[in-house]
Amino acid sequence: MKKILFLLLLLLASPVWAVEELHMFNWNDYISTDVVADFEQTYNCKVVQDYYSGTEEMMAKLLAGASGYDLVIPTQNAVQALIQQGFLEKLDKGALANLKNLDPAFLNRSYDPGNIYSLPYAYTTTLIGFNEQRLKEQGIEPTSWAVIFDPAVLAKIKGKVTVMDDADELFGAALKYLGYSVNDVDEKHLREAQAVIIKAKPYWAAFNSSSYIKELTVGNIWVAHGYSSDMVQARNDALAAKRNFMVNFILPKEGAILALDNMVIPQAARNKKLAHLFIDFLLDGKNAAGLSNDVGAGNPNKAALPFINADLKELTAIFPDQQTLATLETLEATNAKVRRLKNTLWTEIKLQ
Repeated sequence: MKKILFLLLLLLASPVWAVEELHMFNWNDYISTDVVADFEQTYNCKVVQDYYSGTEEMMAKLLAGASGYDLVIPTQNAVQALIQQGFLEKLDKGALANLKNLDPAFLNRSYDPGNIYSLPYAYTTTLIGFNEQRLKEQGIEPTSWAVIFDPAVLAKIKGKVTVMDDADELFGAALKYLGYSVNDVDEKHLREAQAVIIKAKPYWAAFNSSSYIKELTVGNIWVAHGYSSDMVQARNDALAAKRNFMVNFILPKEGAILALDNMVIPQAARNKKLAHLFIDFLLDGKNAAGLSNDVGAGNPNKAALPFINADLKELTAIFPDQQTLATLETLEATNAKVRRLKNTLWTEIKLQ
């Protein structure tokens, strides 16, 4: 009897019974939970996710030696930097039958020519979310970046504004406000952008890249600088909670940042086969649509479009038309000299 019990315990402890795991590093709230559940059921595995709220945070963790991730979702400028660092595995496109579903307009970009290391996952714009009723009461029409940078406007809503705790995003917005490119590296222009940020900072409630959805939803914050997908979630959450106000969002007239997020596999990944299976699963049209419908992200998958909610496809902040696209720019990776300068300017901002 003891022998039988011992053998049973041995079998239960055996790897045969272990569930395969896929470890993923992703933005906060940036995947369809239903699609994850379907994948887990289809392949009898477990998707284990860690989250980050900014590119700098993600890069710092990865380049500091964080290991164990099989799939990472970085934005295009981070992809470029990770390629330069030799961090990424070349994709096995023979294992990706659904690759054909991607819109060619989002492929073969300068950060990864030929998509050797990355494939587009989703895209967002960085824009302004706002409490429609509260701004109307103050006589503020939020059509411009002035709503987060102009002290004359901010004086009416002091303490009710948050901006992203992300140097690239905030400098990008300030540069656009001044009429420059988000990728402008002229020191004079960067210092002008810093001056705009420093003048506006006393009126802000916080630098916030992680909880502004909730703050907008409950009405603590009236204006937030953040991602389009987050603003869709804030709007939906406020509606579901039957708030006495509407959360809305706009792309400022000066233009904004378009972020193209990608699926990549680190060279050190332990389960590259399962990572390829998950990428292909996410490239299925219906599964890709789940990301847009659940999260509010723009979608580079042409096979997903028939499955995306019609009201979502009508939002130009989420699915920009050609005229709006012309005002949007993607962030590019910068050299060490520019990064040092921007880090210095950012530190000075935080110390003010």
